[in-house]
Amino acid sequence: MMAQTARSAGFAYRPLYAQVRESLVRRLIEGSWQPGQLIPSEVDLARELGVSQGTIRKALDVMTAEKLLIRRQGRGTFVAAPEESRILFQFFRLVPDQGEPTFPESRVLRVDRDVATAAERADLELSEAAPVIRIERVRTLAGRPAIVETITLSAERFAGFEALPGVPNNVYRLYSERWGITIAGASEKLKAGAATPADAGELSCAPGTPLLEIHRVAHDLEDRPVELRVSRCLTATLHYSSDLR
Repeated sequence: MMAQTARSAGFAYRPLYAQVRESLVRRLIEGSWQPGQLIPSEVDLARELGVSQGTIRKALDVMTAEKLLIRRQGRGTFVAAPEESRILFQFFRLVPDQGEPTFPESRVLRVDRDVATAAERADLELSEAAPVIRIERVRTLAGRPAIVETITLSAERFAGFEALPGVPNNVYRLYSERWGITIAGASEKLKAGAATPADAGELSCAPGTPLLEIHRVAHDLEDRPVELRVSRCLTATLHYSSDLR
């Protein structure tokens, strides 16, 4: 039973629902549950793990709040797929000053392989001289260029990335489907910046125009850093929105 297993491993001090959540997240990590898949019912999971249905429900509630699962009325609980709009907007916070939020389109400028810089090694927890993949792209909102973005990935973890025929707009879905890596969370730092001549050329603004720089490190289900993303955003008609709850 779940409680007995946890006690024998020395984790009895942790709430039982948290132990159950860890067990279920492990299924996502190992690929036992795939994105978009309907998971077993609360009753079946409770029977399998030897805990109450209420404990299962609380664990699933937490995973739903973390956007790892999605509940669909009358259909059941599903593993969240990266293309779900609510998942996309979990990680994209720029919204127009007027009108409805939309998800940006992307134009890839280049994909290069290089040796990681000291900053990249620190953010992605890489060894010295580790190779990385860097993706440079411009993102548009309502047809207007709004973001110049640099994405850095471990070349070892994303083996074969350079051989892809193209880089899709939704790279988190690509990570999941091609390499089995689910982005579960991210930490962001924001600061003011100014458009470089290269930024200005892509964003159709003057050099020195104020930009919002977003420095994000995305993590997988085991809380390991997966992606470093630096976004330089033109915010004349946009703002960064975050709901604190």
